[in-house]
Amino acid sequence: MSVAAALPDLDALERELSSAITAAADEAGLEAVRVSALGKKGSVSELLKSLGGMSPEERKTAGPAINGLRDRLNEALGARRTELKAAALTKRLETERVDVTLPVRETPAELGRVHPISQVIDELTAIFADMGFSVAEGPDIEDDFHNFTALNFPEGHPAREMHDTFYLPTKEDGSRLVLRTHTSPVQVRTMLSKKPPIRVICPGRTYRSDSDQTHTPMFHQVEGLVIDKGSNLGHLKWILEEFCKAFFEVDNVKMRFRPSFFPFTEPSMEVDIQCDRSRPGEIRFGEGSDWLEILGCGMVHPNVLKNCGLDPDEYQGFAWGMGIDRIAMLKYGMPDLRAFFEADVRWLSHYGFRPLDFPTLAGGLSN
Repeated sequence: MSVAAALPDLDALERELSSAITAAADEAGLEAVRVSALGKKGSVSELLKSLGGMSPEERKTAGPAINGLRDRLNEALGARRTELKAAALTKRLETERVDVTLPVRETPAELGRVHPISQVIDELTAIFADMGFSVAEGPDIEDDFHNFTALNFPEGHPAREMHDTFYLPTKEDGSRLVLRTHTSPVQVRTMLSKKPPIRVICPGRTYRSDSDQTHTPMFHQVEGLVIDKGSNLGHLKWILEEFCKAFFEVDNVKMRFRPSFFPFTEPSMEVDIQCDRSRPGEIRFGEGSDWLEILGCGMVHPNVLKNCGLDPDEYQGFAWGMGIDRIAMLKYGMPDLRAFFEADVRWLSHYGFRPLDFPTLAGGLSN
């Protein structure tokens, strides 16, 4: 009996495999049919292997028949695979349907907001950096020397009292550390570690025992310090005027300097800025007939220079300080300081700033 005579009924085999292809419910099932027919040990592959044992005359008949069966099966498999892919896509589109009429949800980076305090510190830094100032920092927990003594606070001064200052527990030697009541200790540390000329600003947290609509136990200050051989009040006045114009984004400001007293400056002054408060709940700077106190300043006291190892006969300087929270409220119209520290996401969403909107003098601080 010849090999060709032993071949199975190719028509019946084709009908069987075609039915299996049509019945395949998914691509995995279709792949199983393909392997059973055309895989390495598939039924059609075995028939193709048998051609080698046939006579030339038998191959002329059986070869085209088996190869034709293989080609038709490949074509049927391809067509069924296309149908299954289309059906799977249709099903996925049905289950993952998106209503394109809804607004696109914002990403976390778009939803996040920079706190107004952080924004204002960045604005201050940009303004004073343009004037040649660097940023100096110091610890929140200070000793008596840096927080009081070096700054010419005499023993018994009211600022040393418990009702103003947060003292830490008394140490074995009788000394007590404090939460700094101002950022002036950073000025002291800068003068002790750096030789003049000095131009620094000192932004940071400060602590005092006080709490109401415009005061909190923890708040933020920025102080500035200039030490040089020829520093004078004229330089101070120019710096403060330029700062106010840049920060409040107005072309002109009028300021008045009133005599005051601070232990660490002599002479000492408080500074008022011209404003218009005729509209309820609104303050406009650079216009109007009202005045608003905004900061304190003065020439560095000779005793402070001595305490920091500088000769007051050779060097002199000036300093100023203002509340960051206060100027943020004035610029951006925030009525209550306590909301700054309540971590209310709704408040932050309203008053906060987008993360990538860095303040620059060229592009506009608050744009």
